[in-house]
Amino acid sequence: MSKKVRTAVTPTREENFPEWYQQVIKAADMAENSPVRGCMTIKPYGFALWENMLRIFDGWLKDYGVQNTSFPLLIPLEYISREADHVEGFATECAVVTHHRLEKNEDGSALVPAGKLEEPYVIRPTSETIIGEAMSRWIRSYRDLPMKLNQWGNVMRWEMRTRMFLRTSEFFWHEGHNAFANEEEAVADTTHILNLYDKFFKEYLAFPGIKGVKTPDERFPGADETYCIEAMMQDGKALQAATSHYLGQNFSKTFNIKYQNKESGEDFVHTTSWAFSSRMVGGLIMMHADDDGMMMPPRIAPTQVMILPILRDDADTDKIMTHAEATAQILREKGLRVQIDSRDMRTPDKMWDAVKKGIPLRVEIGAREADEGTLTHVRRDLGRDSKTTESLSDFGAHVQGILDAIHDDMYQRAKDFMDARIVDIDDAKALDKLFKKKHDGFARMDVAQLEEIGVQKAMEAHKLTSRCLPLADEGKKVLIGKAY
Repeated sequence: MSKKVRTAVTPTREENFPEWYQQVIKAADMAENSPVRGCMTIKPYGFALWENMLRIFDGWLKDYGVQNTSFPLLIPLEYISREADHVEGFATECAVVTHHRLEKNEDGSALVPAGKLEEPYVIRPTSETIIGEAMSRWIRSYRDLPMKLNQWGNVMRWEMRTRMFLRTSEFFWHEGHNAFANEEEAVADTTHILNLYDKFFKEYLAFPGIKGVKTPDERFPGADETYCIEAMMQDGKALQAATSHYLGQNFSKTFNIKYQNKESGEDFVHTTSWAFSSRMVGGLIMMHADDDGMMMPPRIAPTQVMILPILRDDADTDKIMTHAEATAQILREKGLRVQIDSRDMRTPDKMWDAVKKGIPLRVEIGAREADEGTLTHVRRDLGRDSKTTESLSDFGAHVQGILDAIHDDMYQRAKDFMDARIVDIDDAKALDKLFKKKHDGFARMDVAQLEEIGVQKAMEAHKLTSRCLPLADEGKKVLIGKAY
């Protein structure tokens, strides 16, 4: 009988992927369900990951000329009602505020809503409408264009079935809303931001994806065109990682966003919107984590290197801690995020905690390392197979190279997984046959076949959706699969 491998999370991915996902979050101490239905509390370690994403991408947006702003969380119902396609797309997800105070009931036993509002407010599901109304006041001339705005915040979409990070009623995101004089500039904006997302995902999240255009059925409500990045999780399902929308003049005509052109005439602006959200944290888990727990991409990890002092004898404590502090100082001077785990815990428990949190590189320092000026380091993605002892100076010289190698290997593993699970098919019969075999991945077929009755029936039978028309295929192919 084979020896059972100890795991940090139960069950494994193969045994129960959805439950495994929840247990990875719990084991890494990233978030928990909140008392508010469908919402979560993001704990410090999980929020530090999101803050790193915000910090990096926010800098890129500012380099592009985008200015941060903040709009109200409450949007007048009348604003949302003006844009027919938009409201139809979000109507079933809107949380509505109808009262402005609480009062005790007749017997004083409870508080009840009072002070009914003349007009209800919607807690923002997205901000096109309220930002469009502001742009109609802020834009007067071609000299005011382009106008590039972004806000980092939270939104609410009333979800019936929720899962932490992936689909919660309240979630965090950034949303950009830009206005341009013409279609060419606006379309260029949507593709520029799409490429920024792709670069960010690849270079910081080790997260491969497929850039594409959404089919009309999957397009953002009110958009002329929706560009996206679709990624594949370890269970073969798709995750929409980011979207960038060309809104045409739909919102500018609804909210009267006009400008005086150079010929002293009036034109409506062309607008765009784009976003990625905290569901990317969920995407990182489902793409990179293993049966031992989380696996953080090094360039985004809250802690890149965890130093574990191995304390067995009180007489050695001072020299071990001195060597640990010296190691931490050298690494911090190189710009790395480093922690020393000096908690009063057993060393194996500290090691296991670092594994569950997915810390990319673990450094162990005991009495021998302190005496010899060495250290022992272990890569999270390779485990004890990578265990290496070397001098502090040698380690300091190539630690960045180790972290870069971890990033590259994580990206390539995920990309190889995705590429191996995209199957080209010719017709509806092949689509049905593929997913009857419980295919864990995507099908790719000619986009012209998407509207065929047989294809539609096969998609409905297997709960499939069109994910995107990959830009690499010049819109001639469509990816089909199951999705979150």
